[in-house]
Formats: sequence, structure tokens, C-alpha cells
Amino acid sequence: MDPIPDPTIITDLVKTKMPFGKYKGRYICNLPEFYLVWFKQQGFPKGRLGMMLETMYEIKANGLEYLLNPLMR
Repeated sequence: MDPIPDPTIITDLVKTKMPFGKYKGRYICNLPEFYLVWFKQQGFPKGRLGMMLETMYEIKANGLEYLLNPLMR
């Protein structure tokens, strides 16, 4: 059975800042795609942060950034 998706993940992408690294302090939704690709290759962190980064990777990889626009207002 697949885990139940967490609907707050999407809103958290525009409200949560990266807690470490080169882009510390930048909102997850504003991280460059190449940085998310790097995480995809190296492995996403465990826990909620990893889930948010992986979700943002999928959004950017599939050209779905426009879905976040209503949340950024």
C-alpha cells in the first residue's frame, strides 16, 4: 500500500527555507534545478526536508512550477 500523500508539502515548498548548504536561507521553491538534480543523484536527505526537495525536483523536472504561483501571493 502506498503512503498517504501529505497535502501540506506543496504549501511548505513556498514557506520553507533551505536550512544548510550553498543555498541556505533560500526558499525551497526557488532552489535552482541543477541543485535539485544533484540531490537526486546523491540521494535526498531523510525526513520531511528530503520529501520537499524531491517534490520540488519533480515539479521542476516536469515543468510544473506554475502550480506554485497561487501559493506565492
